[in-house]
Amino acid sequence: RAKGLDKVIVTSDASPIANLAAIGRLDLLRQQFASLLIPEAVAAELRAFSNAVASDAIRTGIADGWITVQAVAATARPLVDLLSRELDPGEAEAIALATDSHADLVLIDEADGRDVATRLGLAVRGVLGVLLTAKRDGSLPSLAREISRLRSDAHFFIAAPLEARLLAAARESTAT
Repeated sequence: RAKGLDKVIVTSDASPIANLAAIGRLDLLRQQFASLLIPEAVAAELRAFSNAVASDAIRTGIADGWITVQAVAATARPLVDLLSRELDPGEAEAIALATDSHADLVLIDEADGRDVATRLGLAVRGVLGVLLTAKRDGSLPSLAREISRLRSDAHFFIAAPLEARLLAAARESTAT
C-alpha cells in the first residue's frame, strides 16, 4: 500500500468494485486504498450482483471491514434527490457520500456520474484508473490482459481510442 493512503477517504459506486471482482482483481482496490466507503444503494447493487465468485469476494471485503457501508446523512439527502434526476441511485448516493464525507476520491465508471462528480469538485477514478495505477506500481504485469478480461468477463465497454491512450500510458502495445 502506498504511503499515506491509510487516511485517504475513498467512496465508490458499484461498477468499479463489481468489475474488478468479476476479473478477480478486487485485491487491487485493497492494495491502493486502506478502506472504501459505499452507500446503502451501492451495497444493494453489489448484493444483487450475479457473479458468484465476485459476490463472495465483495462479501468478504465487507465482512473484513475494508469496504464499509455507510448511510448517506440526512443532511445530504437533498443532494441525492437532486442527483437522482440524472444518475442511478448508487451513483447519486456515492457522490453525495463523497461530498458529505469530504472524500479525497470517488470511484465511478459511468460518464454521466464522472461528469457530475467532477463538476462538484470531486477527484474521480474508475476501474481503468485503478488498473493503470496497479500497472505503474508493479502490481499488475499486463494492463492489456486485464482490459481484455474486463471485456470478456465483465462485459465492460472501452472505446478503442481510450484503450490506446491507456496502453500508451502503461508503455504497452495492444499485443501485450
